[in-house]
Amino acid sequence: MDVITTHINADFDCLGAMTAAARLYPGALISFPGSQEKGVRDFIGRHPDFLPPITRAKDINLDAISRLIIVDCQHAARIGRFAGILGRSGLEVHIYDHHPVTSESIRPSGGTLSSCGSASTLLSVLLMERAILLTPQEATLVMLGIHEDTGRLLFASTTPEDYRAAAWLLGQGALLGIVGEALTPELNKAQMGLLRQLLSTLRTTSINGIVVSIAHASCDHYIGDIASLVHLIRDMENLDALFVVVAMEEHVYLVARSHVPEVNVGEIMKRFHGGGHATAASAAVHNQPLQQVLEQLEELLLFSVSSQVLASDLMSAPVKTMSDSVDITEARDLLTRYNCNAMPVMAGERMVGIISRKIVEKALYHGLGESPVTDFMHTEYLQAAPDTPLSDIQEYMVGGNRRFVPIFDGQRLAGAVTRTDLLRHIYGGRPGQSESLYDVESLQVPTRSRSVLGLLGKRLAEDRRLSLRKLGEIGDELGLPVYAVGGFVRDLLLGIDNLDIDVTVDGDGIFFAERFAERYGCRVRSHRKFGTAVLVFPDGRKIDVASTRLEYYESPGALPTVERASLRQDLYRRDFTINTLALCINSGKFGRLTDHFAGQQDIQERVVRVLHNLSFVEDPTRVFRAIRFEQRLGFHIALHTEKLIRSAVRMHLLDKLGGERLFSELVQILREKEPTAAIGRMSSLGLLPFIHPALKLVPATERVLREAGQVMAWFRLLYLDDPCEQWQVYLLAMFDGLKPDEFIDACRRLAVPGRFATQLQDQRCLVRKTLDAVKRRLKHTSDVRNSELFAWFSVFSLEMLLYLASRASSEQVRRFVSLYLTRLRGIAPLLDGDDLRDLGLQPGPQFGRIKERLLQAKLDGEVENREDELALVRSLITRFNRATVS
Repeated sequence: MDVITTHINADFDCLGAMTAAARLYPGALISFPGSQEKGVRDFIGRHPDFLPPITRAKDINLDAISRLIIVDCQHAARIGRFAGILGRSGLEVHIYDHHPVTSESIRPSGGTLSSCGSASTLLSVLLMERAILLTPQEATLVMLGIHEDTGRLLFASTTPEDYRAAAWLLGQGALLGIVGEALTPELNKAQMGLLRQLLSTLRTTSINGIVVSIAHASCDHYIGDIASLVHLIRDMENLDALFVVVAMEEHVYLVARSHVPEVNVGEIMKRFHGGGHATAASAAVHNQPLQQVLEQLEELLLFSVSSQVLASDLMSAPVKTMSDSVDITEARDLLTRYNCNAMPVMAGERMVGIISRKIVEKALYHGLGESPVTDFMHTEYLQAAPDTPLSDIQEYMVGGNRRFVPIFDGQRLAGAVTRTDLLRHIYGGRPGQSESLYDVESLQVPTRSRSVLGLLGKRLAEDRRLSLRKLGEIGDELGLPVYAVGGFVRDLLLGIDNLDIDVTVDGDGIFFAERFAERYGCRVRSHRKFGTAVLVFPDGRKIDVASTRLEYYESPGALPTVERASLRQDLYRRDFTINTLALCINSGKFGRLTDHFAGQQDIQERVVRVLHNLSFVEDPTRVFRAIRFEQRLGFHIALHTEKLIRSAVRMHLLDKLGGERLFSELVQILREKEPTAAIGRMSSLGLLPFIHPALKLVPATERVLREAGQVMAWFRLLYLDDPCEQWQVYLLAMFDGLKPDEFIDACRRLAVPGRFATQLQDQRCLVRKTLDAVKRRLKHTSDVRNSELFAWFSVFSLEMLLYLASRASSEQVRRFVSLYLTRLRGIAPLLDGDDLRDLGLQPGPQFGRIKERLLQAKLDGEVENREDELALVRSLITRFNRATVS
């Protein structure tokens, strides 16, 4: 008889691995040797139909077992009563485990021991190799095991095999929604109390330059699933290494997680007779008080955490510097003279920035040699001290693609760590060796990647997910990597609805779009000059498709020239780091997020940041986009990015923008739900004079803009079906202080068509006259007839009428506008022109006057039905006839 078992207090990896093993060993009994973690028990209770048949351990005749299959465990002390048959003559023992082999490990006669993220992975690979298929329920259980033990494929111990296994399971029908639900269980009251205790005792310390966190608690009774709390605390506090120590009943339980190689929690837990691997481990200590265990842990950490190299160990000194008074041409000469790729910029004894050769060369390309170096230097940089760990410097330098880190002794510039220093430390070498002798490509910005399949399941409608899947499948067939990119991915992470999907193809995007359209019955609009296409679906939905490309600018503010490029180069050409994320939609890597430029970090920190110092020189419209994203998303523009904006303003780069491009960016800002703050930001950054020198945000204009915000909020609450171009209302409010000729000049700067600009100006004048008329009327009486309101307001477009209400700042006028919009403008007489002709009226002045009088009567309630209208018209005809005869 074959029996499949695992360790006591089984987790999801145990369940998944046993499910997979049952397909390798048909007919084998599956048996838990003891209890299961609370999350597993809860899952079994909610989804009993997912489970394979399970036999209780006590119901199994041990003497009948001829082959024992153990998964996710190698230690006899952890397999319950099954340990009693180990060593029996003739017994085969097969073990499938991903933990390291120790002196206490059971010696197997078969199975697989291999280092990967989970035992479920090992068995999935064997199933793949033997072409053994799974049901969706089985695939889900195995996927649960992989996701739990790899931290949803994000732990440092995760391997390519884990991803390959997960992709295969997804193809077998694994239900990711069930996986996500099982791995984010609700906490019960006892767990919530324990979590509060742990958070209150959580403390962080630096051991040999590594940040380690420890939390402890004690309970009178046993509380299960401590591991879930550990994951929760680690994610909440963004911790690198966390040890949780909990005293419950007669035991002290330790659970540890680590993201850094210097802290091998598996080795540390072995000292407490526990087990695990480098990134996740646990132990249970018997008959020792909590405080004693904590002291032992702290002592072990002092000797177990690897020491680090400090900045002082490899910094260069003294440092060549340049004055903040030099221009770009002089900066190039200094960098060349001293053979430097980056150099500090000094204001006297104080360092104010860093200038790099790359930025200098690009500025010279744009003809900016006489510009001061301070316009383009980096002003945000790591200010390291001699005792700063090298790991911090390496993460900053490589993650931010920096070449230079200054080292300060107090306020004094004491030295620097360059990328050459870092390369020399990593690869070995002599001081003075050139950076070119090292493998510089290996120090490219590391691709931060993670799976966001769970987010796709939660935040994206099924039809959108299906569209992405189909796009990925076409990419698979053509052998082309395909990615969703830009604002769609950014908003996915932020939990914001965004139906505009942009797709980038690492290859021929137009060919890809044509193949997709042929398969799924879409139309294609292609633009071969830019390598882009638009897929138009039968239901009207659109998806933009582009080839990966780079752009360069012949001059500041010019349209870009496009060339084919890699994904990384394609992302580098984008405006801000938050828009540089790429989501792979190919089948094998579906939901895998690629982050070359720390976009996830800036999203988390809610920062709008450009990718390089000449970003606004190359494309000044990015200034307006920075403001739009800042205000829409509730972010803030990074200090250095704001400095670059002010430099672009000071250099009058926005004067080089064509009117249509400037107008397009302005309209997009004014279409935001609450654009008033963005207009204020434009004013504070000095952007309004680029539209017109007289355009200022004076108190009177600010008042009209505030009123416009209130009017638009009120209008939205009316739930009218009328389409409203909100941007026109805010543009008129923003331009409220301009004189007529200034208004026309501003429209000309924005390339607004002349006829439309004249029409807007004419209606602006009429708004002022109408408001004057309303004020005069209200001075004499507040009793205004409906027909008067109609005469005042019917000449205006909807947008101009809302501007009128904003400019009035009068509640009475708003009530008049509301009455007109909701009731009066829809009123019309029952009699039409044909009816009037039937009564003998001929087209002409009299015809028009009678129609106008009939409408007035209808508006003022003088007529209620057709008969009333007929009587009025007949009396008017008689009166006009008499007047004509006389």
